Amino acid sequence: MYFEEMETLTHGQVLARFGHALSDSMRSRLLLALREGPAYPADLAELLGTSRQNLSNHLACLRGCGLVVAVPEGRRTRYELADARIGHALGDLLGLVLLVDPQACPDSETEGCC
Repeated sequence: MYFEEMETLTHGQVLARFGHALSDSMRSRLLLALREGPAYPADLAELLGTSRQNLSNHLACLRGCGLVVAVPEGRRTRYELADARIGHALGDLLGLVLLVDPQACPDSETEGCC
């Protein structure tokens, strides 16, 4: 992708993309795995217990959100977080303690606000 095609996002747009990425448990797990360091798709698929095709779809989403970059290495491609600050942000989020109101936010990915 050429630099001219890159888009600069507002703070709200950045947070919306980050939220979209984290809204899927596989993408969240993938970001946490990449927080530990760069990795290859085959290794990530094995670590996360998913198919290479499924992983590829999630990596494409994360690349599109600007959170992950693909680094060509000969015939292979290594994936890593686009910016070290993403790893720090994930660490900060993991340190939060949330008091959840089960009445207002049911414990289900398909119901309510959460």
